[in-house]
Amino acid sequence: MNLIEKLYTLMIFLAVVIGLALGQVSSIQIHADRLITPFLIVMLFITFLDIPLVNVMQAFKNVRFTVTSILINFVWTPLLAWGLATIFLGNQPSLYIGFIMLMVTPCTDWYLIFTSIAKGNVALSTAILPLNLVLQVVLLPIYLLLFTQTTGMVEPTYLLESIIVILLIPITLAGLLQIVLKKSTLFSERVMPTLRTLPMIFLALAIVAMFATHGRLLFQHLDMLGWLLAPIFLFFFINLFVTQSIGKRLRFCQSDRVSLSLTTLARNSPLSLAIAMTAFSDQPLIALTLVIGPLLELPILALISQILLWIKQEK
Repeated sequence: MNLIEKLYTLMIFLAVVIGLALGQVSSIQIHADRLITPFLIVMLFITFLDIPLVNVMQAFKNVRFTVTSILINFVWTPLLAWGLATIFLGNQPSLYIGFIMLMVTPCTDWYLIFTSIAKGNVALSTAILPLNLVLQVVLLPIYLLLFTQTTGMVEPTYLLESIIVILLIPITLAGLLQIVLKKSTLFSERVMPTLRTLPMIFLALAIVAMFATHGRLLFQHLDMLGWLLAPIFLFFFINLFVTQSIGKRLRFCQSDRVSLSLTTLARNSPLSLAIAMTAFSDQPLIALTLVIGPLLELPILALISQILLWIKQEK
């Protein structure tokens, strides 16, 4: 483990603190959101660059993992989210809807870097990503109808933009560069080992930008933080236990169990936020819930990645 990996948790904490501090400067707070997507694109480009395309194609053949992940993400997880929302947020309708929208949409971008940090099977996690994206878009209105008696409309242009910008551009560029440099031992043996540390740095920069953009909202609605803390914390750690237990029972190797856990744990708040802003424009607290969620999620994922590393070292 290199120095950056050892200091990763500290980096995440400092990124949160720096982001909150920068967010108090109006000119920075207004423009910081423009940096989030570029940082994520660079982060994913380097992450994809480190994954041999052959491994990704082979990962699609792992039917057991795919079926298990889909059942956990789209059957068990929505039921868990509904149960937690009912227990903790039943008297807060906006927070209730926002919490469910956050928790039924699996992440489609930066969970890959947490998977890499925790020494999971990144190729396998990448292979399941497109299916997660399609299913969450198709099923979100159904979940809203079942659990909140509400229907939401997905903005097609935003969905297309998310697919192209966040996923297709970095993975295509990485694949093309791999083809061009496939015979270059200099790149694979000297350049790539150096680049492997950069995704963590760009993730930290994305976190700084996110907290700089939304940190003021957190300070203005600290009571919401109190309401959301318990259900969000329980969601992540119940699912960590469930996924590790299921992976062990199905005899997945440790790296595949890490992938299963993080594919299930990380949430796709940008997509949910876009839907909330269009479907519930008259209820801003729903969108605010989807802003606060990641502010709690990111430090928890950083902690869980270290727990998964510890589990791996104990084996």
